[in-house]
Amino acid sequence: MSTYFSPKSFTFLRGLARNNDKTWFNEHKPQYEEHVRQPFLRLIADLQPDLAAVSEHFRADPRGVGGSLFRIYRDARFSNDKSPYKSWQGARLFHERRKQVPAPSFYIHLQPGESFVGAGLWHPEPATQRKVRHFIVDNPGSWKAAAHSPVLRKKFDFEESEKLVRPPRGFEPDFEFIDDLKHRNWVFWRSLDDAVMTGPRLRQTIAADLVTLGPFVDYLCAALDLEF
Repeated sequence: MSTYFSPKSFTFLRGLARNNDKTWFNEHKPQYEEHVRQPFLRLIADLQPDLAAVSEHFRADPRGVGGSLFRIYRDARFSNDKSPYKSWQGARLFHERRKQVPAPSFYIHLQPGESFVGAGLWHPEPATQRKVRHFIVDNPGSWKAAAHSPVLRKKFDFEESEKLVRPPRGFEPDFEFIDDLKHRNWVFWRSLDDAVMTGPRLRQTIAADLVTLGPFVDYLCAALDLEF
């Protein structure tokens, strides 16, 4: 077993949160490469066989550009916060058809005290939301098996931050899973302690989480006519 991140990974990210400017980042870029970016790329590469065992249609792509790892540079054009950098690092294990159609993904997040792993659909367009909602109504039994299984619910939280107050228009309010239809995002996630992120079993931990999250992602793929 090997480790990927270390306390120095979190030291860099804490420093970046306090000094979010180009001068500081450029001075500390070697630490970013050594303790954050390169370890994350290694983790992504090592997770590909584990991901393939869950679904042959998802990719853990370790390319430095255009792969699974998100850029640390922020797009601040439409934000009041003009900080140039994210104070975290994230990676998306994506569906092979993600560029053609909306698709769920697995996600890994590295941030001091706030690391997590999750999967699902984040901020889908209204047309995608409607498609998922109708699929849940048409397939409630398999939704219950995928999104309400004790194994999943014991370990992961259902993202609750963005929900409609009332049932979405056109859906019966007494539907068994009407509360699930109120969601704008369909995401399950769980926190990962800093000790887990820096420990020797990080890959094995995430690999097991991919297995647990697989049936839920499979359901979302079916809702969107995607292979799993």
